[in-house]
Amino acid sequence: MATIEQQFKDVMQWVDDRLPVTETYEKHMSKYYAPKNFDFWYIFGVLAFVVLVNQLLTGIWLTMSYVPTGEDAFRSIEYIMRDVEYGWLLRYMHSTGASAFFVVVYLHMFRGLMYGSYQKPRELIWVFGMFIYLALMAEGFFGYLLPWGNMSYWGAQVIVSLAGAIPVYGEEIAVWVRGDFNMSGVTLNRFFALHVVAVPIVLLVLVVLHILALHEVGSNNPDGVDIKKNLDKDGKPVDGIPFHPYYTIGHDLPGIVLFLIVFCAVMFFYPDGGGYLIEHPNYTPADPLKTPELIAPVWYYTPFYSMLRAATFPLFGMTAKFWGLVVMAGAIAILFAVPWLDKSPVRSMRYKGIASKLALASFVISFFILGYLGTVHPTPVKTLLAQICTMIYFAYFLLMPWYTSVEKTKPVPDRVTMK
Repeated sequence: MATIEQQFKDVMQWVDDRLPVTETYEKHMSKYYAPKNFDFWYIFGVLAFVVLVNQLLTGIWLTMSYVPTGEDAFRSIEYIMRDVEYGWLLRYMHSTGASAFFVVVYLHMFRGLMYGSYQKPRELIWVFGMFIYLALMAEGFFGYLLPWGNMSYWGAQVIVSLAGAIPVYGEEIAVWVRGDFNMSGVTLNRFFALHVVAVPIVLLVLVVLHILALHEVGSNNPDGVDIKKNLDKDGKPVDGIPFHPYYTIGHDLPGIVLFLIVFCAVMFFYPDGGGYLIEHPNYTPADPLKTPELIAPVWYYTPFYSMLRAATFPLFGMTAKFWGLVVMAGAIAILFAVPWLDKSPVRSMRYKGIASKLALASFVISFFILGYLGTVHPTPVKTLLAQICTMIYFAYFLLMPWYTSVEKTKPVPDRVTMK
């Protein structure tokens, strides 16, 4: 009588003859060799996947009780919070997860900038990552309107109305996006469809492409050393270890546990984040006749919102509003060009010169300042500070071909180091 193990092998062999499950598992997990010197910064890609799963599962359950109409949307949120069993938990998991998603994605992007994970041959990995970021921003914006609270209503109204600054066809574009002349139930239903169906499909496809591109060329590491250049007699990288189980169990699992502890602490004890995760005006239903005291987007959009507001004067016959839209769009678009802007002969910030380190530090500081300025009322001084920080933001990228090519770099080791 065949043992259970042998029966399992026979079943897997039958499956593998028809679908390469084992081969795929080995290629992307057990026989995928990752550099053995991954550090703390390499946990955030895995955490982004964890949060993505959380958002998809909680989103499905929330959709079952949500009503996407102007008359019932806010009431359905109250129904979920008060009457649906564990509805409050699902809602807080989803709202906290939205902010957590951007936290881990921003840190993941910072690691890419710090260790040069966009340089040849990983340009496509970075480009797919930026498309994921763009899809996340769209997903967050469409979902932002769904609670149909007063801040959601007015925040979306302000952002959509920006399209009106586009010459000639601006107003028509704004009406087309809204589906009406003002924010209404038609807009809500449209955004609901995009948030629940269209964008998640695009996001999942991009995540798969991102991972496939990564596993095709291999992971970068804190030294920026190509581990495929040093192979043993069996053709395996001497500075690599199988991703599973060494990283999945020994590196990622402890990080996931720690992340979930922090996540649950925020979700249970600080779910509105002092008005940053769930804005206080969103506890009241949308009111077209009552404008919130301060209209501002969720915190993860505020750096770009500050750039939008930093444009205060017309130029070349175009309004300040139009140039603000151009600056905001340019701030996102320029991220796609990073692999071709960096001319440094080394990848990692460990071996780059002082110019690259100062530039990255200035970029991060300016991004934080812009994020704060986007949450407060503008004043002449704050607007000037936003303009300065916007210039620093763009200078980091536009001057990158120059300072990365002229600075003196340190010699890169032939093998990875365990710093």
